[in-house]
Amino acid sequence: MTWSPTLFAGKRFAVVGLGHNGLPAARTLVAMGAHVTSWDDKPESRAAATGLNVREPDMAGLDALILSPGIPHNLPRPHPIAAAAIAAGVPIWSDAELLFRAVRASGSRARFAGITGTNGKSTTTALLAHILAAARIPTTAGGNLGTPALALNLLPDHGVYVLEMSSYMLERLATLRFEVAAMLNLSPDHLDRHGDMAGYAAAKRHVFDRQQHGDLAVIGIDDAHSRAMAETLRTGAANIVTVSEHGAADIGRRGTVLFDTHGPIADLALAAALPGAHNAQNAAAAAAMALHLGTPRAAIAEGIRTYPGLPHRQELAARRGNVRFINDSKATNADSTARALVCYDRILWIAGGMAKEGGIEPLAAFFPRIVETLLIGRDAPALAATLAAHRAPHRTLHTLEAAVAEAWRMARHDGGEIVVLLSPACASWDQFTGFDQRGDRFRTLAQACVNEVPAETQRSPRNDAQCTQEGDGGHAP
Repeated sequence: MTWSPTLFAGKRFAVVGLGHNGLPAARTLVAMGAHVTSWDDKPESRAAATGLNVREPDMAGLDALILSPGIPHNLPRPHPIAAAAIAAGVPIWSDAELLFRAVRASGSRARFAGITGTNGKSTTTALLAHILAAARIPTTAGGNLGTPALALNLLPDHGVYVLEMSSYMLERLATLRFEVAAMLNLSPDHLDRHGDMAGYAAAKRHVFDRQQHGDLAVIGIDDAHSRAMAETLRTGAANIVTVSEHGAADIGRRGTVLFDTHGPIADLALAAALPGAHNAQNAAAAAAMALHLGTPRAAIAEGIRTYPGLPHRQELAARRGNVRFINDSKATNADSTARALVCYDRILWIAGGMAKEGGIEPLAAFFPRIVETLLIGRDAPALAATLAAHRAPHRTLHTLEAAVAEAWRMARHDGGEIVVLLSPACASWDQFTGFDQRGDRFRTLAQACVNEVPAETQRSPRNDAQCTQEGDGGHAP
């Protein structure tokens, strides 16, 4: 099904931020017949917007400003165009809001499933979409994960949009209603944008706005902030299902098996792409949502078993003998990194970048698992201070290239089972364009090392130099 070229005829929108979300949104809105003004502060982004009306927008007569998620409209300070929109009474929306309006304006009654949380939302989004697609339910997934919302296709009445929703996106909704919504967990993140944990939690809670009788609200209860939110939701119209990586919830794990009140759902031991206890909560949330959307239990079990996983989330990047390279670049905060550290017994840990509030202090309990930490990025000195305070072995290598080369040298000489784990507990923007570029680079470096070095344990000076050269020869943008 395709969008009507007159769907938004007569509507006037401004799209600000012509990156991953904004540029597709602007092009789709033009294709739907809207009058669109596009803008980006970066000249190179404006140059890439060929065929669009690129100029700073005038607020007069605008139906809405579509502001890319990374551009603030409030804290830490509003972008000048956002401030102008607020002063003029122009609503500020995310592209997900316009997707919902486009679907309903097209006459489709397709349902919307929204998934948020500090950690696990990408895995849960992809897993739910995989389960539904395997059950032959028309499905498309995107939003904060993968395909931008307005680049998704029009679905029929029995279709399901599965959207990963960031806190930034959730703050900019006006009418979108998720018939099925999940909030997985809460730990400190993005506090510069939300002020404090109360503001962050309030933003996440918007995923449940406008739910009606018969809708489903799924909420994790493995942290205090989420448990408090679950209690407030019980007064709402939607049905509430709690999920946990343990067993004390409506859907939880006993041993390796996922259970609800009707019995077993799936054996997580068979799901190779869902390692670690934390993925039990992700699977429980996806199962709860799939059940509500009419998916048979057997199809859910099969979908969980065959789920292929996502890149940059505990992805096996390379392996040679007893050494595994694990790409967990998506771990941009301590809570997410904890979910990786708990999965492995002996670790060469590559960490660093732009640290979040609290740094890596919450990970101290995992330091005994770490043979040595190799630090990179802007905030390596702060992370080194934490490790030194706990007498945890560490060195500062500054760059990912140097860290991978050194980790490989150490791993080859170790002789035992060991994991080289990139799980930075930090944002990536000091050295990379995003966690995905960081993870892609790690994968390339890891594969170069294991492919260039002979299989024998004794190291080859020539090949060591090749691996180091591979690392030192590139510079992250």
